[in-house]
Amino acid sequence: MQRLGWLALAVLLGWGALGWWQQRPLHPPPGVLAAQAPEQVDLDDGAVLRQGDTTLHTRAHIALTARVLSREDYRWDAGASLAPTDLALGWGRMSDSAVLAGIDISQTSRFFYWHVRQFPIPRREIETSATNMHLIPADDGVRYALKHVRPGELVHLEGFLVDASRPDGWHWRSSLTREDTGDGACELVYVEELEPVAP
Repeated sequence: MQRLGWLALAVLLGWGALGWWQQRPLHPPPGVLAAQAPEQVDLDDGAVLRQGDTTLHTRAHIALTARVLSREDYRWDAGASLAPTDLALGWGRMSDSAVLAGIDISQTSRFFYWHVRQFPIPRREIETSATNMHLIPADDGVRYALKHVRPGELVHLEGFLVDASRPDGWHWRSSLTREDTGDGACELVYVEELEPVAP
């Protein structure tokens, strides 16, 4: 029995090490990697999509190329089956390693946090050049790509900002602007395309 316990522990440690290796951070040299802000086209009459028992209402089409500042995977919260991963993404000077060296970035409980001792760029530029996105894979290909995204990597993402709801009254709304901060400022994105981009 003890031998089985040690074997199970070794398997768990090996699985964790493999996950870390697949998602280990990249460290690109200084310089802006993603110069353009996200492109968004609001939809007057969006479509209705289904993901299991969840209804998605498309609100806007979005496309962006951005640097992955951080990633966090979720398994146990109410949205985990729908959006298993959040990516904190940055563009403009928030994609520059020289700027990011002065900013501590973290994610927890579906929020993206940053902290500075001294501002390397203006506060408002940090707030409007980075965001936290809750990502809903449209298919198995996107789900596979999402599992392999690494902090520091440059990615291109396209899809729809959506509001989600379930028959039991649960709902999750997307922000529709990069100008907001705090609770409700994250985007809920139905991702149709996700791929790494060479810097």
